[in-house]
Order: sequence, then structure tokens, then C-alpha cells
Amino acid sequence: MTAEASEPAAGEQRQEPPASSAGPGRFIRRSRRFPLITRDTARPEGGGRAAPGAAPAPARQWPLLAVMGGVGLGLLIVALDAFRAGTVLIGLSLLAGSFFRWALPEVGMLAVRSRFTDMLTYGLLGAAIVLLSLMAQPDPWVSIPFLDDVVHFTVR
Repeated sequence: MTAEASEPAAGEQRQEPPASSAGPGRFIRRSRRFPLITRDTARPEGGGRAAPGAAPAPARQWPLLAVMGGVGLGLLIVALDAFRAGTVLIGLSLLAGSFFRWALPEVGMLAVRSRFTDMLTYGLLGAAIVLLSLMAQPDPWVSIPFLDDVVHFTVR
């Protein structure tokens, strides 16, 4: 019998076989160590429903739907030839996702990794998209002088 087969899943209790002179077996609390074989994946912290279980599915996932709706609207605006406004909206939607991840205890499927990693990923991507859209040619709204030198050195 292997060690994996004799161990119950995490959090379960096992029954010790009865001794020859003792009565029925007693329950032993399993150790808190992780099992040797992973049988399931853990939900990320904050990955619970954003609304009660009785609410309809869209209401339970409103943080994700808000971010995806902002990104979708931004893509539609880009398709209608307003590049800068659309990409700024996409970046702001990702920044809103980072804020939701920070401010709300439960965000549903917006939680993918740990809270810190989600906030960092959404925040950096959102800030980069906003900054790049404000610097896009022609007529950039923001000019960062050292980036002109970097582009001149690498491209030209």
C-alpha cells in the first residue's frame, strides 16, 4: 500500500484500526501538511461571489462584467476611429479592475491569482496602456523627452 493511498484528502479524518484489546477505533486528526498529491486547485483569495448566491449570475460577477464592459466599449470606440479615447478607456477599465481587487473583499471571477498579483498585473497593464495611448503619434498629449532618444537610438 502506498503512502498516497493511505492518506485521506486534506481536512478529512481517518479512522485508526481498532487494537486487539481496545474497543472501536477512534478518529485521529490529520496533519495540517499538504497532501503528497494535489487533487484540486484552491480558489484565489477574494474569488467568492460579489453578490449573494440568490442573485442572478450577472449580478454575482458584476466586477468582472464592469471591467469587460469598459474594455469592450473601448474596443468599439477604437473601431469607430477614435483610437486615443478608446485605448484610454481600455486602460482605465484595467485600472478600475485593480481598484476593485483592492477595495472589495469578494470580486468573483475577476480574482485570478493572489490579490497582490492581480492588483499589480491589472494596474501595470492599465497604466501602460493609458500612458502609451497618451503618447501615440500624431499629436501626442504627453511627451517624455528621454523616450525620443531611446526610439532614435533603437529604431533610426
